[in-house]
This record gives sequence, C-alpha cells and structure tokens, in this order.
Amino acid sequence: MLHINILTLGKLKEEYWSNAEKEYLKRLQIFAKINIIELKEEKFDDKSNHEIIKQKEAEKILKAIPKDSHLIILDKDGKQFSSEEFSQKITMWQSGNLTIIIGGPLGLHESIKNITKEVWSFSKLTFTHQMIRVILLEQIYRGFMISKNRKYHY
Repeated sequence: MLHINILTLGKLKEEYWSNAEKEYLKRLQIFAKINIIELKEEKFDDKSNHEIIKQKEAEKILKAIPKDSHLIILDKDGKQFSSEEFSQKITMWQSGNLTIIIGGPLGLHESIKNITKEVWSFSKLTFTHQMIRVILLEQIYRGFMISKNRKYHY
C-alpha cells in the first residue's frame, strides 16, 4: 500500500480545518496510508533574518523526512496539473513512501528545494498553510476517485 506523508510546518488552528482534514483522512484510508507530520514553526518578526528562520525550519524538516521517500514540495512556482493529470501523478505509485512538504509562512529553504524530486503547485495564488493541507488531501482523494472511475469528480 502507498504511504503518503504530509510533512508540514505548523498546526491546524481552527476546528473547521481539523474537521475537514479528519473527513478526508477517513475517506482516503481505503486508498493509502496517510501520515501527517507536524513540525513547529519558528517564530519571527519583521526584524528577523528570514533566511536564518528558513534554515532552522529546514533542519527540522530534514530530520523528519521518512527514509526512502520520494520527496515533493508544494510551491507557487511548481508544476501545475489538471485534476486528471494529478490523478495520474498521485496514483502512479502503488507502494512505497511519498512525502509532500508544505513549508512555513516564509517558504522553504534552498537546501530543501535542492533535494526534492518534484515541485508541485495548486495555484499561483498563495494559500494559508492550514488551507493548503485540506486542499492537498481533497485533491489526493479526488485523484484516487478519478483513477477508480468513481462519481466524485463529475
């Protein structure tokens, strides 16, 4: 069975995001094992050195990446897909570890970008990290439903 790790900085703060995440995790359990790995964000303000903050977060991310994982990051400048293309992408892995990294508010440090296999984008728009977690889970679910020719997508 495919293991999908969603490695993210920060927690879901609002109950409605948590409820949405729980719903998609429940729906996805027949298709893949989903593991949410939450890391603590570094605190910063306008006077903070943003590169140092991103580097500290990168160190946490590197330690948390499961071994033998195909790494993907989400970034507004990444490759965009239609739902059908995303379905093909997400369901091409039948087993193994797939890790999708969602960075913090400042984005990801270059050291993380340099080790990833792929960079994906859901939009040129910027979404909150809480929102993109739910969007990602919904799109993974949609991808599996498309691949199984189930009605959800249409």
